[in-house]
Amino acid sequence: MVPSVAATACIGVALAQGALAASFSVSGQSFKVTADQLDGTGFAQYGALDSGYTLSGGTTAHPVAVSSFKTAKITNMCQSVVTPNIPVLGSVSLVLRAGGGGTPVEADNLYIDVDDLSADAVFHNIDIGVAAGDTGPDKNGKGPGMKGGKEAANPYGFAQQAESATLTNVKQTAWATTAGTFKLSGLKMSVSAGTHECY
Repeated sequence: MVPSVAATACIGVALAQGALAASFSVSGQSFKVTADQLDGTGFAQYGALDSGYTLSGGTTAHPVAVSSFKTAKITNMCQSVVTPNIPVLGSVSLVLRAGGGGTPVEADNLYIDVDDLSADAVFHNIDIGVAAGDTGPDKNGKGPGMKGGKEAANPYGFAQQAESATLTNVKQTAWATTAGTFKLSGLKMSVSAGTHECY
């Protein structure tokens, strides 16, 4: 875990020095995710900035670490987002649960834009300090490569990659999740008044 923490700190330094461009647009709300375990292959992580919107209609930038996996299996996943200040109701919470009962959530080409993460982590065959643009299959990298599209993170910026990663007791705050496919077994979604979060 120590090399990963050091690498993530370097990603934060690159962001603070303005080495990365803001471009990936997200809503004005982050969301929380928990999972008992995430088993992923083809892991890569690099720094980026997501451009977002405030609830008053302005814009802001969110520094994130983009964690990507070629494939991932997630056990007992919970995702929650709270929308505040709704007339009459106040706060309203959406909570989504999936991947229980022995059948995990499955995803491929998964990208998670995270600004806060806690977990116990094990990385196999890890490379720390590679260029973000070298993590994809076209450069014989281990991960799925950079997200692309509107994202304009520095392809020469600091990144790390590993053949596989296992994260347990995951708690994270994220601004965006994208995937090629996202198979949610046992999906249950609820919307209710008040603040109800996964953690």
